Amino acid sequence: MRKCFLVVFILLTVDILSGCGVKTSSESFLREDTELGYVQQVAVLPFENFSDDEHAAARTRDFTITQCLAMGLFDVVGKGIVDSTLQNEVIKPGAPLDISMTRRLGQRLNVQAILQGAVDYSGVGRKGNFSFPELSLTLQLIDCDSAIVLWQASGHGTGYCLWGRLFGLAPRDMFQVGLGTIEDILETLPTR
Repeated sequence: MRKCFLVVFILLTVDILSGCGVKTSSESFLREDTELGYVQQVAVLPFENFSDDEHAAARTRDFTITQCLAMGLFDVVGKGIVDSTLQNEVIKPGAPLDISMTRRLGQRLNVQAILQGAVDYSGVGRKGNFSFPELSLTLQLIDCDSAIVLWQASGHGTGYCLWGRLFGLAPRDMFQVGLGTIEDILETLPTR
C-alpha cells in the first residue's frame, strides 16, 4: 500500500511540475521605434472566422476583450458601441478598411488604435483516441491616424497533455485554451 501511495504521489508531483495546462506558442511583430504608450483606448472589431466553428470568432473576440482589460493593456470601447458604429458607417464586419475608414472609426469611437483578429483554426485535435481543443488566431493593432500595423501576433493553443492522455484525464476545455492562447499572444505587446 505504501509503495502504491508513493508511485501516485510521484506521478502527481511530476504532473504538477510538468504543467499540464494549456500549451501555447506565438510569434509577434512590433514596428521598430514604436512606443505604444499613446494608445490608451482601443476598439476591438468583430473577428474574421476561417474555422468550421461558427461561434469561434464571437467567442474569441469576447475572450480578447476580457484579457485586454484583465491585463490592464488598454481601455476597450464596448462591443455594442463598436458594432453600432460599424453599422452606422456602413462597414461590413470583416471588410477591409482603408485609411479614411480607419480615421473615421478612430474619431467616432475616440480610440487611438483598432484591434482586429482572425480565428485561423478552432476545433478538436486528436492523438490516437485522445481528443482535445485547439485554437489558432492572429491579432493586429492598427493606428487609427495612419492605418499602419503597429503590432501583429499569431498564436496557437492546445488542451493536449501527455499525462492526461496516459491517465485518461480530461483535457483543458475550449474556454481555458482560448483565454490561455490570447493571454500568451497579448503578452508579446510591450508594457507601457
